[in-house]
Amino acid sequence: MPAIVSIRHAELRSLVQRALKSTQKGKNVGSYAEYIADGVNGELGAGWSTPPITFWHAGPLAALSDELLPGAGLRTLTITPGTSVVAIDGETQTTAWHELYDDPERYGLTYAELAQARVPFELHVDLTVADARQIFYDRNVQGVVVAKNLAMSMDQRDFATRLAHRVADAVKVDVDGKFVPFTKLVNAGKRQVGKTDAEVITLSALRALVITAIYGRGGLSRSAETVHEDELPAGSSAEQVEQSVVPLLARLIADRSDHFVSRSALTAPAVLAGLGIAVHHTTAWADPVNALGADELPRLLSGIKWEREARYWDGVAAKSGATGRLNFSGGVKDSGGRVADAILYPARRQAAGSAASRRQIARPDLRERRFAAVAPTSRTHQVRPLRAPLGRCR
Repeated sequence: MPAIVSIRHAELRSLVQRALKSTQKGKNVGSYAEYIADGVNGELGAGWSTPPITFWHAGPLAALSDELLPGAGLRTLTITPGTSVVAIDGETQTTAWHELYDDPERYGLTYAELAQARVPFELHVDLTVADARQIFYDRNVQGVVVAKNLAMSMDQRDFATRLAHRVADAVKVDVDGKFVPFTKLVNAGKRQVGKTDAEVITLSALRALVITAIYGRGGLSRSAETVHEDELPAGSSAEQVEQSVVPLLARLIADRSDHFVSRSALTAPAVLAGLGIAVHHTTAWADPVNALGADELPRLLSGIKWEREARYWDGVAAKSGATGRLNFSGGVKDSGGRVADAILYPARRQAAGSAASRRQIARPDLRERRFAAVAPTSRTHQVRPLRAPLGRCR
């Protein structure tokens, strides 16, 4: 009999749910169970929650009591044994709860602690399959999916997000003759800042600056990941990183506050990420081979032109369209490295490999805005950059 009930449940579930095993949903079960366990254990304080699970009961209830407290709407309900109840929405969470109850000790819990947990849910009773499918669609399609970077900017357990807030709190900038906290110029609720917004950068862009300052180039691939304190660079600690990065970035922003207020190229996420890579070279945990002295970074930054002009930024952090309009829409991963190279190595000569030496090399000439074809003169040769160093075009 139990096997028959299980088969019926599986058939019913397949009408209103997608496969769980071997999908991203299935892969998330373990981490979701760990999250719930941490919350039940009290490790997350009051800052955790799980959304209500949406259940579907295909048939009528066996019994429904009178109100337990008049006017409160609280009742007890009875479901016939063997009747299928399917999670239309919240199935990953449901499976995570099953994981916890199957082996609570694995997650550092006991059955007694689990018994104290209360799981919010809503139960739709006596709906047709068509109605249940429609609810599945509405819950999974009608809602707007939050961008991962935006969601991460709200994560207060994320080390980089916390530091980004502290950097913003540590700076005051002059806006129309009044000194205001830099936090007023940081938008924490949008993916991009609009022209009419009072803010000039997003929190996710400021977070990218923090992450690359911590990790250097390795931070480019971490911009959309949670940063944990136990994953900081070797030779550093959370306290050391905070005490170093927060004042360093706060001073950098304060010294260039005019460029932030004027919405220059410095407010573009990729430019901030590249700037963070340069800052990283001044930290105590940076690779000694590429380390910069305290006075070297200001020297490198002093001549940079932050104006949003193609002669400075086209091909570095932005692209110039057919109309001549400069577009800074390139992401942190796409352009952050090029910005860092332009800051750190403005006059570097790049050696071309043997494969490149067998063909013509195209290189941009920022002074004449054309591409010059240069024939190789030897098997191993150097390309003389026609591009003037970033910030030094005239």
